[in-house]
Amino acid sequence: MNVLKKYTTLFLAVILAISTVFPVSSFAVSKGKEVALSKQLKAVSKKTYRYFEEFTVEETGLTYDAVRYNEDGEMTAQKHTSPTNIGMYMMSTIAADEAGLISREESIDKIQTTLNSLEDMKKWNGLFYNWYNTSDGSLYTDWGEFISTVDNGWLSAGLVVVGQAYPELFEQSNALVQNMDYSKLYTPEVGQMRGGYDVAAESYTSHHYGAFYTEPRVASYIAIGKGDVPKEHWWKMFRTMPESWDWQQQTPEGYTTTYDGVEVFEGHYSYNGKKYVPSWGGSMFEALMPQLVLKEKELGKDALGLNNQRHAEIQIEYAKEQGYEAWGMSPAATPDGYSEFAATPLGMDGYKADGTVTPHATFLALEYTPMEAFENIHTLKRFDTYSKYGFLDSVNVETGEVTNAYLALDQGMTMVSIINYLQDGVIRDYFHQSEIGKTPEDLLKKEEFSIK
Repeated sequence: MNVLKKYTTLFLAVILAISTVFPVSSFAVSKGKEVALSKQLKAVSKKTYRYFEEFTVEETGLTYDAVRYNEDGEMTAQKHTSPTNIGMYMMSTIAADEAGLISREESIDKIQTTLNSLEDMKKWNGLFYNWYNTSDGSLYTDWGEFISTVDNGWLSAGLVVVGQAYPELFEQSNALVQNMDYSKLYTPEVGQMRGGYDVAAESYTSHHYGAFYTEPRVASYIAIGKGDVPKEHWWKMFRTMPESWDWQQQTPEGYTTTYDGVEVFEGHYSYNGKKYVPSWGGSMFEALMPQLVLKEKELGKDALGLNNQRHAEIQIEYAKEQGYEAWGMSPAATPDGYSEFAATPLGMDGYKADGTVTPHATFLALEYTPMEAFENIHTLKRFDTYSKYGFLDSVNVETGEVTNAYLALDQGMTMVSIINYLQDGVIRDYFHQSEIGKTPEDLLKKEEFSIK
């Protein structure tokens, strides 16, 4: 009996110790929030996908770029689309299938229509122009005839995911990707991708995508995975700009190391003691849009994954310090058009912060700060931003002014973020099952940023 009493006492002591460190009530609240978050996300995804159902032309499978509503509730639609929109539509449709919102057969039928349109659309070296009419897939030339590196990257990403999610579409989707020749946008002497090419003017942009931690890194990853550009391109982009470039927001700290024979300055900035590699402007989608398809959290634990975590945390911290009720700064629609917003210190040349937040930024951060996202979703709803097609595109939390618009890009980022969170990165899994996704994985694994 003494032995039994001894072990009973020991057992109770252990339980007491555990409950002191991890209070049962806190654990229950946390689990309760997770369940509530999942339920909430499913409801948001249903409304969000409704945008694609109602504003995608049935005959072409091409989605309107945006819709806006005036004070009288009258709608104005931007009936053109971009390669990014198309890629996000296809991934959102797969997400809708994964969420049980539509059937697999319905998803395949919708995407098949889009692929058929893509085959017939005008291209430059297999790469797509920046704007097309959704009615028939013809070029929309009001904004020129530009070939965008970053936009083609997101279309390629969508096509790769399609080919893995639906093997019966692989041949068609893969042919489109393989014909997209990224070498035409690459400058070997610099080791970087151009911003794009103006077909009408027959000229490349004067700038290259030099900053590594921005959304074009998906195009770079795919170009390497296809074999269109060498893997040294990955190391030729700047983690921070060189220390001598004094126009940037901070003088970076760090060290120089070598990967695959290329010297890389592993620089970083700091904010309230947190080290991070900056993006160009400090916005959420520069930081976190690529992880919709790239396994940065899983494979880049000491580099991109860790940096993604820091950017999400600093976005939240920065918003609090500004006195904002909600967080999530990223380019978004405004009542007068479209503008860039950011947690300014996170950028090399930071975009402004004026109280404007956009819901898509919250959803991009789901896998890094889920409970904070849960609270932020509720806060955004209190600003009357939740409507027929999910969340409206932005709200100024200082003035309370809501932008009564939806953007296909932002709806797509929201949709894919939700399904990745609910189903353990299913869209990323599809992407990395492909040869294009698998081949450069060592680039994600081997790097260590100077931010630990």
